[in-house]
Amino acid sequence: MNPLELGGTWRLAEPVWLHAAWGAVVLPVLIVWFARRRERRLAGFASGERLDELVGWTRRWPTAARCVAAGAACVLLAVGLARPQSDPEEIETERTGRSVIFLLDVSRSMLADDVAPNRLERAKLWIDDLVGELRGDQFALVAFAGSSTVVSPLTSDRAFFRMALAEVTPDSVTRGGTNIGDAIRKTTELLVPAGVEGSEGRVLHDIILITDGEDQESLPVEAAQAAAQRGVRVIGIGIGSVDGTVIGTARESDSVRTRLESSTLRAVADATPGGVYLEVGTGTVDLARLYRDLIASADQESLERASIVRYTERFSWFLWPVLALLLIERVGIPMGARRSVW
Repeated sequence: MNPLELGGTWRLAEPVWLHAAWGAVVLPVLIVWFARRRERRLAGFASGERLDELVGWTRRWPTAARCVAAGAACVLLAVGLARPQSDPEEIETERTGRSVIFLLDVSRSMLADDVAPNRLERAKLWIDDLVGELRGDQFALVAFAGSSTVVSPLTSDRAFFRMALAEVTPDSVTRGGTNIGDAIRKTTELLVPAGVEGSEGRVLHDIILITDGEDQESLPVEAAQAAAQRGVRVIGIGIGSVDGTVIGTARESDSVRTRLESSTLRAVADATPGGVYLEVGTGTVDLARLYRDLIASADQESLERASIVRYTERFSWFLWPVLALLLIERVGIPMGARRSVW
């Protein structure tokens, strides 16, 4: 429910709690009912005149006082729970983090099963694990083979990103092959669009490149060097067997032998400041730990600026009197009345 503006500088942040004020009607009714029940029990021990001598005027005053105290406490409690606020103040906020783009190879060679269930599906599992660790950063996903496709633009929406990641297949791109250099150039443009001021020598963006490293003369090292000039670092993840494996159908003409090309990926990572190459091969890698060690601790950029209005909470003004009224309601009862059965 939206806050309830009371006029001036006051408002109720959670006005739905005002319904608790109905207790100011219910509690007095219950108190009167119990009081009459008590008197009926006391009447069994003495007549009306004798009872007045024993208890006197205290039979009426405590019941009325308790009704007033309980009703007032309910109203004040309801107002306190509704979170009254005052004195609004406009505050500038800033969200900082890094821009991280996963550059994922979806070429046919990534279907090799030298890594279970295959290279592509294993890489998707790594990425999914890492996304769960991201805090305050924005992230994107680019699939590439002979061409590149932005599967998810820069976002902080984990649910959307994971949905897009799950749907990535070799069909996500329009052309086969493996052009790492073209993919890096397109990803750099996504991170730092043309005409946008650079990072002034700071490395604020990360490309996590996951591939088997086979490239078709797309000048990936030169692309990485150009990305470095715009504050981009490349973290290369090499996946696949160094000795090579065969994928394809039973027909020999359809079979393709693929192997991990580490030299290309190492050169690409070394071309960027702070670049790192991890040769995973047919093993596994903890990208969440990689994020904590290399990305979360690195320089941050301003991702979002906003103005928010902050109010001063005033609920304590109403809750402290509630405690006082409840104490009066329980303690401030004459001893004659407190001897009742209930």
